[in-house]
Amino acid sequence: MTRLRSIRPVLATLVALGMAAGSAGAQQTEQADVLSIGGSVTEIVMALGQGHRLKARDSTSTYPPAVADLPDVGYMRALSPEGVLSVGPALILSEEGAGPVEAVEVIRAADVDFVEVPDAYDASGIMNKITIVGAALGVPDRAAKLADTVGADLRTAATLAESWTGARKRVLFVLSTQGGKITASGTGTAADAIIRLAGGVNAVTDFTGYRQLSDESLGLAAPDLILMMDRSGDHAATVDDLFAMPAMQLTPAADSQALVRMDGLLMLGFGPRTAQAVTRLNHALYGERS
Repeated sequence: MTRLRSIRPVLATLVALGMAAGSAGAQQTEQADVLSIGGSVTEIVMALGQGHRLKARDSTSTYPPAVADLPDVGYMRALSPEGVLSVGPALILSEEGAGPVEAVEVIRAADVDFVEVPDAYDASGIMNKITIVGAALGVPDRAAKLADTVGADLRTAATLAESWTGARKRVLFVLSTQGGKITASGTGTAADAIIRLAGGVNAVTDFTGYRQLSDESLGLAAPDLILMMDRSGDHAATVDDLFAMPAMQLTPAADSQALVRMDGLLMLGFGPRTAQAVTRLNHALYGERS
């Protein structure tokens, strides 16, 4: 009850915006103004040829580059109801995990269609995302064709990964080196999934999610290759800085200076381009093979 009381004043000022947008969407479904929240969902909308219907997107939606021209409603895990509803969407397509919870409750309470797309880290989950987005946009036939194409690409990438018969290399996904501490991926993450799909072995499996590693834990992980997002700012690290860290110097990866950077959305988004990420990482691990 306390939470409901806290959001009622916000609802009173926003529900009119939501009702107006919902009415417009009901009258003209095919041209409905769509807000896409989540990079993989936005990619799917564009891959379905429905980019002309996008009214706005969130800050994780960075591909294809054309979406940068759309209004940005903010980071998907730090949304504000005012910002979301101010763009007048008739339909909101959102990846699972948008937040904060209170903000999403307000948005859902407005008279705007809200479709949540389940997160997934495997081929069937990606194709399910495409099916759900296609159904919400009223283009199921296009979605079926896209899902078939993406599924075929993923099967090809999986075959490549399975074709390696040698020893599997250990991969450490490093999220951040901020403050001289390495924050890395354990199990149950998109990073863990992409490593396994590419035929690698996650070097850290004794915890779920992301956690700072002690020097001892890093040494025991003994990664053959470091995987990072291609990013700038506080979470960036140069090759020299990364491998100059005392604990990192003792790893096999440091001996060969084995570091792979990849666009974060491509690598961790689990959208239409995931087969590209799998293939690229597999080639980095085991070389290009026919």
